[in-house]
Amino acid sequence: MLGATSALCAEASDNWAKNCAACHGPDGAGHTKAGRMAQVKNLTDPKYQATFTDEQAAKQIKEGFKDSTGKEKMKAFGDVFSDAEIKALVDYVRSLQSK
Repeated sequence: MLGATSALCAEASDNWAKNCAACHGPDGAGHTKAGRMAQVKNLTDPKYQATFTDEQAAKQIKEGFKDSTGKEKMKAFGDVFSDAEIKALVDYVRSLQSK
């Protein structure tokens, strides 16, 4: 079981680097050109992280995010990641917050 957990953690960081970091930045702060254009939130901010549950984060990863006008701000990854990979990504996002 421990090996499976560490494998998911490594996989989550790889998935983050390949699919999320272009907008959210390698550290989650969102200080990228694409992140500024999409107005992504700073995932290193504990106050921001307190505004959403793990379930809400998983849903957003799975279904994507559209603004109030219906414009896609984040593509859906439900067809890219399994539920276990999405859960691992949520755990990874939680690990990004500053202490």
